[in-house]
Amino acid sequence: MKPAPFRYVAAESLGQALTAKVAGGSDALFLAGGQSLVPAMNFRLARPAMLIDINPLHELDFVRTAGDGSLRIGALARHRTLERDALVAQHAPLVAEAVRHVAHPQIRNRGTLGGNLAHADPASELPAVMLALGARFRARTSRGERWIEASAFFRGPLATALGPEEMLVEIALPVLPSRSGTCFVEVARRRGDYALLGVAAVVTFGSDGVCTAAGLALCNAGSTPVRATKAAAALVGRRVGEREIRDAAAATAGEIDPPGNVHATAAFRRHLAGVLTRRALETAVARAERR
Repeated sequence: MKPAPFRYVAAESLGQALTAKVAGGSDALFLAGGQSLVPAMNFRLARPAMLIDINPLHELDFVRTAGDGSLRIGALARHRTLERDALVAQHAPLVAEAVRHVAHPQIRNRGTLGGNLAHADPASELPAVMLALGARFRARTSRGERWIEASAFFRGPLATALGPEEMLVEIALPVLPSRSGTCFVEVARRRGDYALLGVAAVVTFGSDGVCTAAGLALCNAGSTPVRATKAAAALVGRRVGEREIRDAAAATAGEIDPPGNVHATAAFRRHLAGVLTRRALETAVARAERR
């Protein structure tokens, strides 16, 4: 298959890329890793009139900490970088763990965090991770910028809050408190396949052993990544043991409306949600205790 004809622009600066997007509007798309966009173009599921290649913009390829302690990741940071970077392992271990489930090494060598999030595939691991961690996204246009909460970013299948002239340029992950534990688990038919369902869990405890914060998010559980807000809220203010984890797992399964297809029925995905939530919380709690 070959893509439909398009105009190719190799951006030499962020300003040039944003100006080209203004000219192209919704008919122009940014090319980052291209691991999702290019196949879609080859099958003519995507037909941009203009393709703006932002790979030369090395200023968007970074992993660093900010003055407030948050972890900042540029939109062009490759999955492989996130998998191996020491700062990611230290400040966002959930990202380092989840990114290993993304496709195969060849895909992770080219795919970017910004491209993955902007693509907004509800079956992808990293959008759910961003929800669980309470991430924020910085979007730029030629006229200015704004920050978007992860909870407001994903609008539907392959749809985000980005405007027609906006580019996602940076991801900010808040500081993970010292008595915190995280875990990502998923079930896929084969290693590297899209998950039938995946769960990202974050728990934080006070010095008295009481849970002070929790986050649960699922991939391939709906038309967007899904936050299990009621299940997570039920853990806060309690000492989390086997009973609390079992109750949270049951509540998570009841909070989602997963799709069904030839790979897994909706009922089976709901069952997986309960099983994987229990496993993720057990591991996250154990890791929090070790920290």
